[in-house]
Amino acid sequence: MLKGMMTATQLAIPLAGILDRPMTSIDDTLHQVFGLQQFRPFQQDIIEQVVNGGDAFVLMPTGGGKSLCYQLPALHRPGLGIVVSPLISLMKDQVDSLLANGVRAAMYNSTLTTEEARTVLSRLYNGEIDILYVAPERMMRPGFISSLEHIPLALIAIDEAHCVSQWGHDFRPEYAALGELREYFPEVPFIALTATADPQTRDDIVAVLGLHDARQFTTSFDRPNIRYTVLEKHQPQSQLNRFLGNQTDSSGIVYALSRKRVEEIAGYLCDRGFSAAAYHAGLAAETRRQVQERFICDDVLIVVATVAFGMGIDKPNVRFVVHYDLPRHMEGYYQETGRAGRDGLAADALLLFGMQDVATARYHLEQGGSENQRRIDAHKLNSMVGFAESLTCRRRVLLGYLGEQMETDCGNCDICLDPPQQYDATEAARKVLSCVYRVGQSFGIRHVVDVLRGADNERIRKFNHERLTTYGIGMEHSAAEWSSIVRQLIHRGYLIQDIATFSVLKLTPQALRLLRAEETLELARPRLLEKHKKKKRKSGPIAELGEDDLRLFETLRELRKQLSAEQGVPPYVIFGDAALVEMSRERPCNATQFLEINGVGQVKLERHGAMFLEAIACDEA
Repeated sequence: MLKGMMTATQLAIPLAGILDRPMTSIDDTLHQVFGLQQFRPFQQDIIEQVVNGGDAFVLMPTGGGKSLCYQLPALHRPGLGIVVSPLISLMKDQVDSLLANGVRAAMYNSTLTTEEARTVLSRLYNGEIDILYVAPERMMRPGFISSLEHIPLALIAIDEAHCVSQWGHDFRPEYAALGELREYFPEVPFIALTATADPQTRDDIVAVLGLHDARQFTTSFDRPNIRYTVLEKHQPQSQLNRFLGNQTDSSGIVYALSRKRVEEIAGYLCDRGFSAAAYHAGLAAETRRQVQERFICDDVLIVVATVAFGMGIDKPNVRFVVHYDLPRHMEGYYQETGRAGRDGLAADALLLFGMQDVATARYHLEQGGSENQRRIDAHKLNSMVGFAESLTCRRRVLLGYLGEQMETDCGNCDICLDPPQQYDATEAARKVLSCVYRVGQSFGIRHVVDVLRGADNERIRKFNHERLTTYGIGMEHSAAEWSSIVRQLIHRGYLIQDIATFSVLKLTPQALRLLRAEETLELARPRLLEKHKKKKRKSGPIAELGEDDLRLFETLRELRKQLSAEQGVPPYVIFGDAALVEMSRERPCNATQFLEINGVGQVKLERHGAMFLEAIACDEA
């Protein structure tokens, strides 16, 4: 537990039980407890499925509102809601937020002292907890499971469900043991949730957790408020410095792959006057705790960290995420960039891409693991490289990898904002598709390109592919150009890479229309990545407000900071930036209007309403 934060007992609010007040629908709970005006896409359907006793498998992006999908049903069904999560920081953040909303929540994990753990279990057995967050290791202890068999359970939620899958980017063998829970609690509704899962991972989750009869909900993975940018890595410290110059007073994360580099970058930023701190596993536990707490409380604006940082931190006002080094897989990249802009306000994701990073990653990939794991990791790395080298809309590439096709370009990435030159690639595309067909849809990108280029190597001769009609028909393009064309065809839905069979290329039904000359195709002309001249824009809340409203926003932010310090909770537990933006724009003048602000529930109205309404009134005076 983060020191300095209030305990469950300290945060408990004696309101004669907000949850004891008559509620006739889940809409009442949404408004009165969580302070939200309406459900996000799919939330209501998911909640009704679980409230009615059914299982659910939920794929929803970070910031899409997954937690509400199990928190709200737990309050409407009789008994205790169990949430299994591998992320201690997430437990702490969500318990704090639930307590601030008047919900009886607690957590049970290794951060508790013996006395604290005993107190939680006592409250549990006395029926004094509505929602309990549990670490998987604690959940699977035989003694704990047997004790739960005597307590009515409202539901069991498995958060970060991709951790159960061998295909997942964060596979944890101990997490896979959660599949046994179905045998112990056959009548309890289960809900599994994740933000990052490709099709193979999804199938694995369903199999491991026994969710074959579960209703599956797949929302859009799109985070339209995040601007994706990739820059060729050239003098990266200077590039980072220039980028941060447009992020005044904004909170963000810079990811690097090594501890040494984390220290170097953090020192560089501090020397230039940025509010920055390093975070990695080589630091003392107390130092890491302090950095995390200061970041959550907005006392440090920038954390430079290895990829372990940020897991489960429910901080909504992260305005940017920078990848100083190339991530190893798209799932990790998506999850890490998803930590920006959780409040729905404008955010940036910058990736610095260099081929040396690729070479280093491939070297480390070959050093360990089973042959099967190396194959999986190689596919994931190649997909990440394909994203960085893409000449098509970044968002289409990212979502396509996750199994979601976009019909139009996003308009909010570097490719859309600074489009590459387009050309008629119909003939080149047909050569690729025909070659994929001629090699039996059984080979990957490199081999197909070798056939097109007429390469003379052992693999070509082994399969007699020098005899194919497509052998050597692509001499007009370099190997790099053909690879770019193939990747664009994958991104545009004409080809798929089958990870389950060694990343071989296969035609899609859409490819047949192109091969039959039923349509033409324009692609982006391959080019070297150049320094992207991003159109300057206001960042974060500033982009939403005029000058007068911005002044009020800063006043409300100072009030929030004061209250958070007094109560020992992160500022966003009081109110998120999005709520402050709405208050500054709408300027509510009474309790009824204040309750109409998203993020203001009954408890927060009673605790903070008078002070914020007074601040708004004073600004208008």
